Amino acid sequence: MVRIRKALDGLPSYRPGRPAAAKAGAEQAFKVSSNENPYPPLPGVLEAVTATAESMNRYPDMFATGLVAAVADRFGVPPEHVATGTGSVGVLQQIVQATATEGDEVVYAWRSFEAYPIVVGISGATAVQVPLAPGARHDLAAMADAITDRTRLVVVCTPNNPTGTAVHRDELAEFVRRVPEDVLVVVDEAYREFVRDPDAADGLELYRDHRNVCVLRTFSKAYGLAGLRVGFAVAHDDVADALRKTAVPFGVSGIAQRAAVESLAREAELLERVEVLVAERTRVRDELVAQGWEIPHTEANFVWLDLGDRTVDFARYCEGAGLVVRPFAGEGCRVTVAEPEANDRLIRLAADWRAR
Repeated sequence: MVRIRKALDGLPSYRPGRPAAAKAGAEQAFKVSSNENPYPPLPGVLEAVTATAESMNRYPDMFATGLVAAVADRFGVPPEHVATGTGSVGVLQQIVQATATEGDEVVYAWRSFEAYPIVVGISGATAVQVPLAPGARHDLAAMADAITDRTRLVVVCTPNNPTGTAVHRDELAEFVRRVPEDVLVVVDEAYREFVRDPDAADGLELYRDHRNVCVLRTFSKAYGLAGLRVGFAVAHDDVADALRKTAVPFGVSGIAQRAAVESLAREAELLERVEVLVAERTRVRDELVAQGWEIPHTEANFVWLDLGDRTVDFARYCEGAGLVVRPFAGEGCRVTVAEPEANDRLIRLAADWRAR
């Protein structure tokens, strides 16, 4: 029998959101389990992708030079501080590979992004999960207390997936001051474009003042390029260089690179769509709160329903009515803010559930 690394024993597999399948004679089904942007690509982006596809027989630019330059210009950082990868989770895996191995520790909040224990487990490092504080928010004081001389990496997900809560600027700054300078702090901001809280932290502000801060962003969510898998990190020279060393060669396709560049060029138009989703987010949360649900204040493109041991039953109830949500058994359901029709159905089903 082939020898497989013991680090993989018991490692969970990533569970993608299930597709929505409409039943004969039933209403249209909606998939609101993957935090996807419901809008199709902008016309200019689609045209650029189509043109680039004509050269798919060639390898892409391995270092994504054009995309790196566009990101650097957009965010006002040196190009050498930008590293790309297959979505922000792909870049995170590069980070873990570059910083942690057997005997090391990685600290993060829990519940948070379900890929964290997977990428940490693959490296052989030990995951140190710090429970969320009341309100489903990061307990940064407890996370700082959890750091030991074995800690190599700390991940702060803001807004937090799946609860939607955002870390505030002052509390993140204080947290970074408590982290040893040789421990990397990764601020995972996959949903940053949806944030409207003026007190919410911006990882790029801290990165500029702290060499041990790395910021993750993605084109999968607000930019609507989930199917192309392209994300990036902004970090200082030594970290960014390490991420290029641990990247899969040619991992970000030429099509993905071109689509991301074109999306940045059309950002104003694209962010108009984000504003519509933010308005829908407010409407959905307000309606659910009015029904009696306790919904954490969300700064992402989803809402969190704390259902405890009724989580799976609620997910099945929704699926039976053509709405596929994302259950975390024993904890709650994450539901993406999507088309108004899908959001209306969530509101109706949530009300019906409470009335049962």
